[in-house]
Parts: sequence; structure tokens; C-alpha cells
Amino acid sequence: MTREGPEADLHAMWRIRAFEEKLQELHKSGDLLGSVHLCVGQEAGPVGACAALAAKDALFATYRGHGWAIAKGTPLRPLFAELLGRATGVNGGRGGSAYFSAPDYGFYGENSIVGGGVAHATGAALAGKHDGSGRIAMAVFGDGAMNQGAVGEAMNFAAAFGLPVLFVCENNRYSELTPIKDMVRNEVLTDRATALGIPATRIDGNDPALVRATVTEYASAAREGGGPAFLELTTQRLVGHYIGDVQQYRNRAELEADGRAEPIARATAALSGVDTDAIERDAREEVETAARQALADPLADPATAKEHLYA
Repeated sequence: MTREGPEADLHAMWRIRAFEEKLQELHKSGDLLGSVHLCVGQEAGPVGACAALAAKDALFATYRGHGWAIAKGTPLRPLFAELLGRATGVNGGRGGSAYFSAPDYGFYGENSIVGGGVAHATGAALAGKHDGSGRIAMAVFGDGAMNQGAVGEAMNFAAAFGLPVLFVCENNRYSELTPIKDMVRNEVLTDRATALGIPATRIDGNDPALVRATVTEYASAAREGGGPAFLELTTQRLVGHYIGDVQQYRNRAELEADGRAEPIARATAALSGVDTDAIERDAREEVETAARQALADPLADPATAKEHLYA
């Protein structure tokens, strides 16, 4: 079924939400091992932003990057397979949840070093400026990463050399387990960018249409030589920082408020007269099929673990 506008956005967000919730089940059953960071509640950012990017554009995400990979076009079955350690995964089962990449779809990987992908994206933007490809780069990171020295250095470098890179900060109010208000005096993170001469906007990160429109504007300017831009998306996660985090640092009232503000709840409420249950059902059926197929795929051969490593 072809969907457009808000219905398409809701379906895209449900694909990500259902994927992440399936990972929770697989982790509980023991099929998915290791540390896993979910983006439940933050689906509007990737859905809106990736819709404004071209296939050739390079995307670099954080370790909470499953949703960004999906929104950039990575198919669900090989993505599930990668996280489940299957040979059919996008990296042959070697990358796992926090390290996989899917360059065929313009997704150049997650990074478990906080803010580590920002410098990589800046390098890709430097190449894009000189190789005639017209490609731009996007770096996605959390509010806590703003306190990493390499992030500030990369942003300054991009500003100084007018590189076509978009810095997207998902501000979910928590730097891992610590409120951002306890980490910085000024909680408006866009001020960091404007101090470097980078155009910056702070917007509602739970509105995919607004995110898409803003990224479209910034991406167009970057392609025309306007240099970098910074976008702060205010949002929230509905789950712990990682699977197993019981969130003792958050109270019930806050979690209930976040549940009302999150993007899928808001999009569903706005689509009166639309069969939103069918939209959710279609997404969940696709996810269940992909997971079932990936679980049936062969496990990766441990003997190949050192392949494709460069030092």
C-alpha cells in the first residue's frame, strides 16, 4: 500500500518502533547478545531528516542508530541478521548493534565512542566538497556528546572551511543517566554552534514534517556552498539508556508526560478518520517477517572475525 504525507510518516515511525521493540524481545530470549541502545520515542528525527537527504549523502550515527539506518533505507532482514550475529548481516555479523554500517544505503556506521562519528562526517564532507559528487554529510549525536572535545573541534573545522555537513543533535534531556541541566549551565545547545558562526536551529524533534522541512533547507544551502549547519532536536526516549537500564533517575510523572509527547502518539492523534491500527499492523507484520527470516539464517563463522579489519 502506498501512503503519503502524515500517514507515510506514521508508518515509517512504526517500522522503527516495531523493530526496536522486537529487539527487546530477542534480547530477553537470549537470541540478541551484548549492549543494545534503543531509540524508542525518538523516531521522528530519522524519519524526517533522512527523507530530506539524497541517496548519495553520507550519514554517521551514534550507537543509538538502528532507526537512522532504517530511515536511510537499510532493509530490515539483513539489519536484524547483523544484530543477531548472522552471516547474512550487513557486515557479516561482525558489527553487531553498536558498530554496524550499511554503506550501500549511505549509512556509514554507528560509533560507540561518544561523538566519534562527528569527526568522520566532517571528513566525508571535506571529501564531498572536492570530489565533485555533490554529496553532503550528516552527523547524528546526543546532547551528552556536545561536551566532547572532538565534537567542538570538528564543528570549528567545518565552519572554518565551509564544509557541507549537517550536525544533528538529538537532545533527549539525558547525557546517558545524567540530566543535561546538571551537565551544562546553558541548556540551549544551539548557542555552541552560533558561537562558531554556524547557522543553528532548535526545533521540536517529535514532528517529522518539521524536521524534514528544516533539514531540506539546510541541506540545500550546504549543497550550494553555504557550509555547515546545526540542528537541535528536542525529543525523549521512552526506554532506558540501554536495555537493562531501569531508569531510577526518572519519576513516573515525567515518563507519563513523555508518553503523551512522543511522536507516534501525537501523529496517531492527529490522523482522525484514518485506520492507524492498520498502519501499525502492517509495520509489525513486516518486522516480524524480517526477524523470523534472520533467525533462520546461519550464524557467522567465528573464524572470519578478523576479516575486514584495518589498523
